[in-house]
Amino acid sequence: MRFTISPATHADLPALRPLISSATAELLRPFLTPDQVASSQAIMGLDTQLIDDGTYYVVRSGDAYAGCGGWSRRATMYGGDHSAGRDAALLDPATEPARIRAMYTHPSFTRRGVGRLILTHCEQAAAAEGFTTLSLVATLAGRPLYEAAGYQPVEHLTDASGGAPVPLVRMRKSLR
Repeated sequence: MRFTISPATHADLPALRPLISSATAELLRPFLTPDQVASSQAIMGLDTQLIDDGTYYVVRSGDAYAGCGGWSRRATMYGGDHSAGRDAALLDPATEPARIRAMYTHPSFTRRGVGRLILTHCEQAAAAEGFTTLSLVATLAGRPLYEAAGYQPVEHLTDASGGAPVPLVRMRKSLR
C-alpha cells in the first residue's frame, strides 16, 4: 500500500474529525471501559493551532485519509481545541522538548506503518528546528508504537476531566 504525507490544512478538517472520532472509539476499546472511551473523546482531539503552525500532517492512501498527527513547538502536551488548559507559549529548543501531538490512524489502516510514517516525519521536522528531545502523552493503545520508536515512559497520568479517569503515559525520547 502506498501512502503520501503532506501538511494538513483547514480544508482537511471535515475528513479529519470523523477519522479522529473513529480512531478514538475503536482503537481504545480493547484497553479502556466504555466510560473511559467516552471520556477520551472529551479530552483528546485536534488542536488546530498545529495546522496554523504547519506542524500537523495527513497521510493518505489514494483519496482515503489513513491517519494524521503532528508535533508542536508550543507548551500544550495534549488535547484538542475544546480542551481546557492549552498553552500556546513557544518552547525553547535548547532546553525544552518538542511535543508529539494528536496522532490518529484510521481503524481501516492500522498496523500498516501509518503511525510510524507520521512519527518519523515529525521527529525529522522537530530536529530540523533544533529540538534534541521530544515528549508526548500516550494512550494505552499508542504506547506500543512509541516504545518501538524509542520513547521511554517517564510518568503515568490519569485525566478525569472528561468524566471517567483515563490512564495515560508521558513519554520522552532523545534525538541525539
